[in-house]
Amino acid sequence: MNDTLKLIQSHRSIRSYTDQAVSAAMLDEIIRAAWRGPTSMNAQEISLVVVRDAAKRARIAEIAGGQAWIAQAPVFITLVIDFHKTCLGVGKAGQTQIIQESMEGFGVAAVDAGITLANLMTAARSQGLGIVPIGGIRRNPQAMIDLLELPPLTFPLVGLCLGHIAVDAPQKPRMDIRTFCHFERYDASSYAAAIDAYDETIMAYWQQLGRSDGITWSQNLGNSLKQVYFPEVKPVAAKQGLLNDK
Repeated sequence: MNDTLKLIQSHRSIRSYTDQAVSAAMLDEIIRAAWRGPTSMNAQEISLVVVRDAAKRARIAEIAGGQAWIAQAPVFITLVIDFHKTCLGVGKAGQTQIIQESMEGFGVAAVDAGITLANLMTAARSQGLGIVPIGGIRRNPQAMIDLLELPPLTFPLVGLCLGHIAVDAPQKPRMDIRTFCHFERYDASSYAAAIDAYDETIMAYWQQLGRSDGITWSQNLGNSLKQVYFPEVKPVAAKQGLLNDK
C-alpha cells in the first residue's frame, strides 16, 4: 500500500487542537490542492472563505450548535456554493443563468463541494494536521451568510476545522464494506445482518472510549433522520436565489 492510500485509509476526525498557528505557506498549499480539484462543466462554482479571526471562529462555533473545537482550531474554512461567480460569467456571455433554480444546480454544487472538501482534508492531513468537517453551519445558514458577508446566489454548505493535533483520536469502525460497495448491481440482502453486527461493534467502540452516552448506529440514525434536522436550509437557500424548483 502506498503512502497516499495509507493516509486516506487512516482517516479520523480530530476535535482537539493546539494553539499553534497554521503557517501561511502550509495553508496556501492546502488551498491550492483544493483549487485544482475538478468541477462539473469547469464551472468552478465553489468558493472558500478562510476564517482565522478568533472572535469569528467563536461565533461560528455558536452557530454550529456549540461545537467548541471550531473556536479552538486556528483555521476554519467554509465551502460556499457560488452561483454569484458563475452568474457574472454567464452575463458576460450574454445569457441568463437559471441553474441555481434547479435541483440539478444544488446537487452538482454539493458534489463539487464534496470533492473540494476531500482535497482539503487529504492535503491538510498530508501535512500532519488534524481536521473535522462541520455540517452544523447549516443549522443557521443565515447567520453564516451575515457573518461572512455572502452575496445572493451563494450558500454556506459545509465547513472544515484544521489545525495541529493536541489529542489524537482513534479511528471509528465502519460497517461491513459489502454495504458500501456493490458490483454489477445493487444488493441489499446483507444489510439487516450487517446493521445488527455494526450496532454491536459501535457499542464496543464507545465502551473502549469510556463513553457511557454512546448509542448504536441505528439509534443515532433514528434520532436524527426522523426529522429534517436543519430545517433552515431550504428557506434560506431560496432567499439567496437557490430555488430548487426546476
